[in-house]
Amino acid sequence: MARALTRWRLMMDDVVEIAGKTALMVSGAENLSAATLSNDLIGMAWSDDAQMVVVEASVLPDAFFELRSGIIGDVAQKFANYRLLMVVVGDVQRFADRSTAFRDYLFETNAGGNLWFVPDMDALERKLAL
Repeated sequence: MARALTRWRLMMDDVVEIAGKTALMVSGAENLSAATLSNDLIGMAWSDDAQMVVVEASVLPDAFFELRSGIIGDVAQKFANYRLLMVVVGDVQRFADRSTAFRDYLFETNAGGNLWFVPDMDALERKLAL
């Protein structure tokens, strides 16, 4: 199902099945609001009965990847509270290169169950199959 959301000017979001889990795919957007990111994504997931939200790294605001902004921590906490999984798909190496703390955070979150970073959809499918 594709739909337009005026608030984010979302180009497309689809609900698909990946490795037996229902996933909301957020594949293109402009001006995602950092302040309401977690609430908006969780609301979208709930409205589509999705178990996970898959977002391209390129559509997230840079502040999301800066630990000191607190955005990524807020997202991780809220997704944990609501027992949902958020997956960021794409290259985040430039952020890891700038911050040892973020590089460590990537390692830790990928070992958990609520926020993952994967380079591509094939990697996500492999991780879900484990």
